[in-house]
Amino acid sequence: MPSLKPLRVSDQTQTESSVVTLTERSWNVVVWDDPVTPMSVVVVIFRRIFGYPNNKATQLMLTVHHEGRAIVWSGSLERAQGYCVKLQVAGLLCTIEQDS
Repeated sequence: MPSLKPLRVSDQTQTESSVVTLTERSWNVVVWDDPVTPMSVVVVIFRRIFGYPNNKATQLMLTVHHEGRAIVWSGSLERAQGYCVKLQVAGLLCTIEQDS
């Protein structure tokens, strides 16, 4: 019986790969000014729901008060919807919009 030599296969083809990352546009949580909720309460709500420090929560509240609205959070649709519901339950006027 003849001895068999192992077959050696050489693959010298080059593989070219490219990675394409598709990024979804984020969703913004928008809080609207209302004449009812005290400004100090809005700050407390932002701190409680988002965990923002007092300075950031105050700046966002002032933006809402002076400009009529503020984007208070941006990210995935599911989280934006969840935050919007929490803000509405807390008594704030809130909507979500897709980032442009």
